[in-house]
Amino acid sequence: MSGDSMLSTWQVGQPAGFAELTTVRKEVYKETGVDTNEADAGLRHIVERIRGTWPKSGLGRVALDIGYFANVVDFGGVGVAMCTDGVGSKSVVAHQMGKYDTIGIDCVAMNVNDLICVGARPLSLVDYIAVETADAAMLDAIAVGLCAGAEKAGISISGGETAQLKGIVQGFDLVGTAVGRIDFGSVMSGQNVAEGDIVVGVRSNGVHSNGLSLARKAFFKDHQFEFEQRFADLDLTLGEELLRPTDIYVPEAMDVLDRVPGTKALINITSDGLLNLTRVSAEVGFVIDQLIEPQPIFALIQHYGGVSDAEMFEVFNMGVGFCYVVAPADVAATLEILKMHGRDAQIIGRATADPDRKVHIPQRGLAGRNKVFWEESSARRRAG
Repeated sequence: MSGDSMLSTWQVGQPAGFAELTTVRKEVYKETGVDTNEADAGLRHIVERIRGTWPKSGLGRVALDIGYFANVVDFGGVGVAMCTDGVGSKSVVAHQMGKYDTIGIDCVAMNVNDLICVGARPLSLVDYIAVETADAAMLDAIAVGLCAGAEKAGISISGGETAQLKGIVQGFDLVGTAVGRIDFGSVMSGQNVAEGDIVVGVRSNGVHSNGLSLARKAFFKDHQFEFEQRFADLDLTLGEELLRPTDIYVPEAMDVLDRVPGTKALINITSDGLLNLTRVSAEVGFVIDQLIEPQPIFALIQHYGGVSDAEMFEVFNMGVGFCYVVAPADVAATLEILKMHGRDAQIIGRATADPDRKVHIPQRGLAGRNKVFWEESSARRRAG
């Protein structure tokens, strides 16, 4: 998801000071213009209402509860998978730079990368472009990116809507809704993940489409850098790095699903970072003890934004764009398929038996669940 909120079920057993930590972290992020407290409250009300529309059985029944990457509806034994997402405040960077020809790739990626997490094959996408004022060249450039993303994902763009909303929208907003197909009885939600299963991480190519509000604050509000700014650690200008299109993981995911019988879960690492692992429905936690080295852009954001390790891992993918949870016997086959598709992938951790569903990152001294990481040593000191 490109947004910064997903309904979470809060559980007992958080470390001492967890509630205060959560409030402070959300207030810090609120300074970027993203109010996650209010979004969570509103989302709870929406969920309460929309569940009431679900058929109890038969045609149109819904496979999964709210909170997974996508959902699946029963069309007479055929599962139609659906999800919707946008590019978030990455559109602000594109608009300010006057560069619109890649943002459509992000829109496709944010949707199809969620869709494959339920085991579905993406088929088509419709888009919604809201603009302040119509600009034919801008709209054409957005379409160039949408079509490039569709080609990478192997889908069609089957329609869309363009709305002129002067006084409501500044610049533009871009959202997509994707559909795919899966046998209704084969929907994946990580229900079979078990202790000892292996997490294979795929290296991202940068920030993707999450955390741009915090990145923009660090570079352009807290410091007055220009988009043309060059840092020694970056191959591109700052603006070009932030606009680097989100990777699309569909082709290799389809191969893994077809050829690796021990595939337990596919996890898109978007907002909430590696905490997305805890979305699986099995009662497991994860130890991530072989981190992929994050790209230099993350260290720059952390330095210029004064951001803690915990918040960086909550907001950004930190170098891991997608994960596969597989049985130990299927690790080699999974890595081979990913290598064939040109992906840089490695074992990054394992599943653990943990009803509290925590994610531990020993190299950074972090533990977390739901939407928040904390420093384990600090939690122990407060508890003591």
